[in-house]
Parts: sequence; C-alpha cells; structure tokens
Amino acid sequence: GDYDALVIRSGTQVTANVLESAKKLRIIGRAGVGVDNVDVPVATERGVIVVNSPGGNTLAAAELTVALLLALARNIPQAYASMQKKEWNRSKYTGNEVYKKTLSVLGLGKIGQEVAKRCQSFGMKVLAYDPFISAEIAEQMGVELVEFEDCLKRGDYISLHLPKNKDTLGMIGEKQFAMMKDGVSTATAM
Repeated sequence: GDYDALVIRSGTQVTANVLESAKKLRIIGRAGVGVDNVDVPVATERGVIVVNSPGGNTLAAAELTVALLLALARNIPQAYASMQKKEWNRSKYTGNEVYKKTLSVLGLGKIGQEVAKRCQSFGMKVLAYDPFISAEIAEQMGVELVEFEDCLKRGDYISLHLPKNKDTLGMIGEKQFAMMKDGVSTATAM
C-alpha cells in the first residue's frame, strides 16, 4: 500500500485486488514484452501508468525459438536421450534439413522479425501472418505476408509470436491443427 512503483516480470500477476491495495501506486514497469499479467483497465481507471520494455529480451527469445526449431528438425532431444542410455542409432536421429523449408511466423513483431531473419539465413522461405504489418514492410524483409489459414497450411515449421489477449487466446485448436501439413513442427518463445 505504501509503494509508488512496481517493477515486475512475467510471473507476477498484478490483479484488481493488488491494485485496490496499492493506494499510492503511480506506475507499473514490466521488465520484458507484454503486459498481459497486469489488469490494465483497472490500473488505468486508478490512474496507474503501465509500461514495458519490449526490446529487452527480443534477441534471447528469437535465438531460443531458432534453437527449438533446429532441435525439432534434427531430433536433438531424442538423440541426447539415446546417448544417455549409451545407445546410438545415427540414422534414426538424422532429422531434416531446414534449408528450402517454409517457416510460417504468426506475429511479425520484433521477435517474429528476428526469427524470420535468422531462419532466412538458413535458406528457409518465410511466410507471415500479422494484420498489423504492412505488405511493404514484409516485402522489405523478404517475407511473404499471407492470410492466417495460408500460414497454417503452407508452413513446414510454425512459430507463434503473438500477445496473449482476447483475439489470440484459443486461436490455435483442433481445426487449425487439421489444416497443417502432416509432421509440421511448432516452436514458441515469448
């Protein structure tokens, strides 16, 4: 109740109850991307400013996404588990090259753009769905901007970089998985 400011990470939930108790609170700073862990409407109603640092973990999130994508493509977790058992069946864990494969990026914000750049360097074709990115920006990046369903249908790998909100929550379900290619891999780092 006596604090003027809160600095939080993703694990801290600033609910309406917390805000009711914070009589002097004037600002909430989220270290990282997004503010989905803060009740922004209640904060706004109480005159509390909510800010974040969207570039703070962009490169780390993009690198983690690419690492997960490569681990999926090359069966790294399975090969590691096999090696731990002192087994080795090289042909079983060879996996697939990502070269000339298609990456579908859902959400071409800062992290999605960095993932696209890194995957292009592997020779991947990059498609993206993002209703807030112009075709000109996508073209400058060498990314083909497509509709949501096209992104799902055409990707060999699908990477999600979307804010968690009422528009994105539940946007991938059985119907969307049924549209995807057989054997598609998904990687997400927020």
